[in-house]
Amino acid sequence: MNQRSIFQWCMQHPIGTVLLTCAMVLMGLLAFPRLSIAPLPEAEFPTIEVDARLPGASAETMASAVATPLEVALSAVPGITEMTSSSALGSVRITLQFVLTKDIDAAAQEVQSALNQAAGSLPDMPNLPTWRKANPADSPILIIGVTSRTLSASQVSDLAETESN
Repeated sequence: MNQRSIFQWCMQHPIGTVLLTCAMVLMGLLAFPRLSIAPLPEAEFPTIEVDARLPGASAETMASAVATPLEVALSAVPGITEMTSSSALGSVRITLQFVLTKDIDAAAQEVQSALNQAAGSLPDMPNLPTWRKANPADSPILIIGVTSRTLSASQVSDLAETESN
């Protein structure tokens, strides 16, 4: 059946066309509430977070003496699509995101090797930098703070827990 014959049939059978349209709208209305909607797409990005601590060091010292050598060493790891770092008082966090096809276990081994190589260029630290696998989809999309002038902290916590469900 070609396009022209469909249009001709619709023009020759207006009641059938209206009934067919109503049936399609009804099926859409019945199916709409059954559609599953995820707040975030289910995609697992191969991501590794590297943490380094140097108690008492300023954010500037952490950025220049710790983050920079780590970033140089980690940039040699193949498959990185994005590298971000943040320095604070006594700590550095570097987030590495890899191409979607990268095996996270292989990436973890390569990151550990790069951290071992960078250890010689880092200042004397109580602990070597550590890494962990991370899934950005696991992070909260909304954080709400709840306070009360009349309820205790445990009552506010209980109320927030029961009202959120």
